[in-house]
Amino acid sequence: MANEQRTLEILKGLRDAVVSMDENTVKELSELALEEGVDAYDAVTEGLAKAMDRVGELYSNKEYFVPEILLASDALYAGLAILQPHIRIRTGAEKKSLLLGVVEGDVHDIGKNLVKIMFEAAGWDVHDLGVDVKLPIFGEEQARQKADVVGISALMTTSMLAIPRAIELVKAHDPDVAILVGGAPLNRELATRYGADGYAKCAGEVVKEAQAMLERVKNRKKML
Repeated sequence: MANEQRTLEILKGLRDAVVSMDENTVKELSELALEEGVDAYDAVTEGLAKAMDRVGELYSNKEYFVPEILLASDALYAGLAILQPHIRIRTGAEKKSLLLGVVEGDVHDIGKNLVKIMFEAAGWDVHDLGVDVKLPIFGEEQARQKADVVGISALMTTSMLAIPRAIELVKAHDPDVAILVGGAPLNRELATRYGADGYAKCAGEVVKEAQAMLERVKNRKKML
């Protein structure tokens, strides 16, 4: 197993390589991570996922544009192809489920796919609705799936405006479900204003936030 310093070096290398859109280096470092005993889940969350959070920041700051995002995504997926089969499922006492989708009018799936991987690696069952999801489908599918958490995301400020309506439709079918939102244009204040129960700034934190959110929702119900 790699020592802590070596692990940190490999994780930083993965982050830098994705941000630099260097697919070959991402492949090499992903293989190296496995060879040297770096946990595959950590390589994804602390390496690849954090790199895409940085790419998102660069895009928001207009330092990166769509071509750079696509190239960084290619590098990301090259690493995921190597690391994902080696992720050890981290299960809790009770298996939970997630209904996940990107709102209508938005076809950006990188963040959603990362979130899906994070939850699956943590042992959750994930029902992925995909991108450009018509808003009523969120509620209809939750009525069928009865997921513990509904995750709704948007990457654009224009599509973000659909989130409050999506939340409203989900709650109409299942008033007690916990709703988690995320995406580049969102923040915690907006999430609360929209009626969400939780907000995840980045994919690396999303499972931890979901678990904390479920605890908050449970405590709130006890007080009612």
